Amino acid sequence: MRHIFVLFLGIVFIGLTSLGEVVLQYWMWDPSIKDKYRAALDKFEEMHPNIKVELTAMEPKDYWTKMRLLARTGKLPDVFNMSSGFIDEWASKGLLLALDRFIESDPTFDIDAYYKRLFEIVRYPRGKGPIYAIPFAWVTTVLFFNKDAFDEVGLEYPNDSWDWCDFLRAAIKLTRDLDGDGEIDQWGFWFYGRYAHIEPWIYQNGGRLLTPDRRRFDPTPEALNALKFLTDLVLWYKVAPPKKAMEGVRQQDVFPRGLAAMWVDGSWNIENTRRIVGDSFRWGIAKVPRGPNWEQDVIFAWPDNIAISVSTKHPEEAWELVKFLSGPGLTIDLYMAGKVPSYRPLAESEEFLERGKQPAEKGLLLELGKLPMMNSFTLGWSEWRGYGPAAGLGLNGAIDSILNGEASFTEALEKAKEYINEVLARYYP
Repeated sequence: MRHIFVLFLGIVFIGLTSLGEVVLQYWMWDPSIKDKYRAALDKFEEMHPNIKVELTAMEPKDYWTKMRLLARTGKLPDVFNMSSGFIDEWASKGLLLALDRFIESDPTFDIDAYYKRLFEIVRYPRGKGPIYAIPFAWVTTVLFFNKDAFDEVGLEYPNDSWDWCDFLRAAIKLTRDLDGDGEIDQWGFWFYGRYAHIEPWIYQNGGRLLTPDRRRFDPTPEALNALKFLTDLVLWYKVAPPKKAMEGVRQQDVFPRGLAAMWVDGSWNIENTRRIVGDSFRWGIAKVPRGPNWEQDVIFAWPDNIAISVSTKHPEEAWELVKFLSGPGLTIDLYMAGKVPSYRPLAESEEFLERGKQPAEKGLLLELGKLPMMNSFTLGWSEWRGYGPAAGLGLNGAIDSILNGEASFTEALEKAKEYINEVLARYYP
């Protein structure tokens, strides 16, 4: 019997080697680190002599246009970067290979070595269906604050227990006319009104935008209170500027240029903030303040992922590449400053903390990764939010109309609710 088994293994081995070289196509969305990724892929090829990887890196603005075209023509690459915002759409269309069989049968893949909450976001249906991608990085939202501005007015820095009242008191004190000309030179806060600026406040107030099944837009009272608080910062408390006051300034540059002393946005903005601020002022990051209905800390978070095309002719080899690129084969220099590796041994390394660089609180991101994670990604998400061809509509459009004085808070949200649910009904009849 043993001889038969050995003979069988020999036949399998000969069969595999006779297949020759396997070529995989891998597409990513960041050309700025293409050379570094190529070096990592060279190491992968050394580990897997029978696999060659052809790398294509596209600008983010072009990536999804091209990927959708490839999907329609049945020419998707074997392995490609996948946004959490499109998991539902692509999985529902049968474009992604379910990965559960690899995860469950591969003894070299340890799911406990990753931030496990991320895997709920890459399931379709959400939280209970198959896993359609492996996270390689994740981001969350934080409160950016100007330490020098806080020091100048004698304020203590934000802490973990900060609530909306603490935040508002600080924002009022930090809104200043620095040269005495009657014009505000430093706003207490900067509110742009997009997803990363809104949803963390909602979740930290115990609210949600969607029904529990994520098929309809039905903001809870806690969510509406958060939206009202944020728009009132501009319209009523006047501690944040109207958007027109920042015309000509990229929204992500307002805080690092010192035009606002606080700002809530994605952790990925650490990189841009470092680049613009340099040594001109000291700044840090903190948790998003808690609302009056807060019960537990919840973060707005999502991963960047790697997926396998359902039409790949080499699923096993593609899985080997996905494993490698999900973290074990990467180094910290392949992650922009505010993105956290999904692979915990890499995230929890000294290299990630970057001691001596701003913000000194970068380790906060690792603590946030232990908390419950929420987001509102659905089929048709970009349309009902008001991005791309839907710009000016949806929730983004409603916030803009409130801040521009074109509609009352109630009118704008009612109109948005009607439009959003028309969009969602097309995807979830």
